[in-house]
Parts: sequence; C-alpha cells; structure tokens
Amino acid sequence: MDRLEAAARAQGVAVDDARFAQAMDAADPLGHLRAEFEIPTVAQVAGSADECSSEAPCTYLCGNSLGLLPKRARRILNEEVDEWAARGVVGHHRHSRGRPWIGYRRQIVEKMAPLVGAAPEEVGVMNTLTVNIHLMLAAFYRPTAARSMILIESKAFPSDHYAAESQIQWHGLPRDALLLAEPRAGEATLRTDDILRLLEQRGAEIAVVMLSGVQYYTGQVFDMARITAAAQAQGCVVGWDLAHAAGNVPLSLHEWNVDFACWCTYKYMNSGPGGISGFFVHERYAQDAELPRLAGWWAHDEATRFEMSNRFAPSRGAAGFEISNTPILPAATLLGSLEVFALTTMDDLRAKSVLLTAYLEHLLARHAAEHVRIITPSDCRGAQLSLLLAPDSFDAVFRALTRAGIVCDERKPNCIRIAPVPLYNTFTDVKKCADVIGQALDLLY
Repeated sequence: MDRLEAAARAQGVAVDDARFAQAMDAADPLGHLRAEFEIPTVAQVAGSADECSSEAPCTYLCGNSLGLLPKRARRILNEEVDEWAARGVVGHHRHSRGRPWIGYRRQIVEKMAPLVGAAPEEVGVMNTLTVNIHLMLAAFYRPTAARSMILIESKAFPSDHYAAESQIQWHGLPRDALLLAEPRAGEATLRTDDILRLLEQRGAEIAVVMLSGVQYYTGQVFDMARITAAAQAQGCVVGWDLAHAAGNVPLSLHEWNVDFACWCTYKYMNSGPGGISGFFVHERYAQDAELPRLAGWWAHDEATRFEMSNRFAPSRGAAGFEISNTPILPAATLLGSLEVFALTTMDDLRAKSVLLTAYLEHLLARHAAEHVRIITPSDCRGAQLSLLLAPDSFDAVFRALTRAGIVCDERKPNCIRIAPVPLYNTFTDVKKCADVIGQALDLLY
C-alpha cells in the first residue's frame, strides 16, 4: 500500500479517485508493451456486450492460466511454416532468416535464461512440464533405504502430486514416501518457518524437495532461496516447479544453488496453449557424465552427434538432458514472446505487478471486504490474487465478470483467481474488475 500511495502522490490523484487508474495508465513506462499482444474482444470471449461495444477489447486477467498471443509469436510461427514450405529439410541448416532449425534451441535459452536467473548453459527447452518433471526426477531422485522421501506441498497442482507419487511407486516404495507440507489449521498458505522446521525434523529422510515457486491455487510465492539452502543443508536435492513463477516473479536459480527446476511457458511466458517447457540444471552438473539420466540422441555432444556411434557422450549443461530435437513450431511462438520480454526487465515488470495487485487488493478491501477473502499473502505474491467468496455468491459474481467481458478463472467450490499481468494489463483493467465484483455483490446483499 505504501508504494501505491507513493504512486498516487506522484500522479497528484488519490488512490480512491476514479481518475487514478487513467493517470497511472498514462504514466506507465511499460504501457507500450500492450500493443505487442492480441487482445480478444468482448464478443469473442463472452458473446455479450453488457457494458461496452462487442468489438471493444476484453479485460483479460487470466495470464496465470494462459497468456495472450504476442504478435511476434504469430509472425515468427508463420515465417517458420513458410520456411518449411519453401525449403523442406534444408531449413535445418540453411534458413532465409538466419534461424537454422538445427541450432534453434540456442536463441531460446539465451533469451530465457535471464528470466530465471541462470546462465544459458543451465537452461534447456523440450517437451511439456510434467514430462520434464519426470525426466528430472529420473536423474535426481535416487532413493536409498535411509533417504527415500519426496517433499511437496499438500495442495500441489495435481500433476505434480501424480508425478511424485508415481516416481515413488516406480521405485517400488510405499506411498508414505510422499511427504506433504501442510498449512496450519485454519490457514490457506504455508509458513516458511514451518517448512524449515519440517526440513529440520525430517530432512535426513528426504531425497528430493520439490515445491512450487508460486503456489497455483493461493498465489503464494515461496521463499525459494531460504528453503533451498535449508534443504540442501540437510542433504536433500532441491527442485522447483516454476509453472506460475517463470515470467511472473524475478528468479535467481543459479545464485540460489537450485539443483533443478522446470516450468511451462504458456502462462506468463505466453508461448500458446500446451507450449513447450523450459528446465534448469545447475552448472555444477554441467560435466557430470555419470549422473543417471534418460538419454536421447539430441542430448549427445553436438560435435559428434551425427557420427551415430551409439556411445553416448552428453552435451555440456542442460543440453545434455534434451532427449529429442527441438520442435520448431512450438519453439517459434516462444521465441516471439521472449522477444517481447527482451524489451524490458523482470525488475521493471515486477515493479508494475506490485502496483497492479496492490491496487486490486485496495479496491476489493474498500468495496467488497465483507464478502471477499483474499487468501494470497500481501507480502509474498506474484501477479495473482486468489479470492474466496461465499458459496451463495460465487456463481453470480463469476457470471457477472463473464458478462462484462472480464476473463479470469474459477476453482470450485468458491475461488476466483485474478492475475493482472504487467506486460499487457492496465490499471483500468483492474478497476473495472473490482467495480464489477462490487456491483455484483451489491445486487446480492
């Protein structure tokens, strides 16, 4: 709230003034980035025009689920399809735009590495998120009689839970080798101190700690640096699922000494539905040819890959884990999005994100506090706020948002997740969303 008040003073408009959002949008140093994206119309997402022309842009607050289409992603995708049509297999080595497919991954990892606080050598791109989690666990989950547990949060995204559980079953271990970190009774989020205490108590039994960087349901950002250090002090390997963190909050994976991490790119990184996944392997494993892994030909040292010797010699770094050659069309859309990220910095995006979520929290507190509970902690969150509503108001409020052309998502029985993304959302978007929620609740109560 202090930053919000400071911004209001700088604009000379009170936070509660209806003109505040317009003033903030006019002064937004990142406002030009919105033009980099295709914004659906109200008619396209709602089939209704309750409050504005059906051809007006919708209010898209769902980047935590699927990011909007960057215009550059469409352009590069079309260019690669045209290249395929014009050159066929020749495009692997000779490309009219200087992007030969055989080395396509390099430009991806070079642009993506700064977003996760890593060196390009530590970043790879392949598959989708849960597949990569399995591949990383195949390498790093090496259970022993004394140390066999995987620690995840109790309300982890189901795919993470299934992946960890099935890895345990794959190794012939009992189900109770899956250790769940639980919030305190009556609380929605995990306290860092409780996680650290659990590591102190059970760390000698834990092989891998694999929490979410940002919790998908609550929007809580975990203290990745402290948890990584505490877990490694107990002898645990530490991996992070960064599905809701990558492109959302600043990360320092190398500096934090994280062992491995995986993330999807279709949320805050805007690569498109089911987009290709990224992963991280710390540089201390860069030349560890003895590290067990599930191997494929694209992980082989590129200098000798085409000798077809059938004697596996892994590439240095994360590239040594990339099983198959890069799928060009999904990588092309990601490249287009990464070009947009290159126009700014994660620190600048984070600064705007803090203001957007603080503004949304402030408006909801003033106009809907009695009927809306925000479970996302104000001191450790990214772009997402998770709202809990009473069961008798949940459906009506969500319908009102949809009719007004506001796109967010619901998690039954009573959670609405709202994510103003700093790349393309505005303060006016936030105000409209809060206004519609307030008006819907006024009609009910």
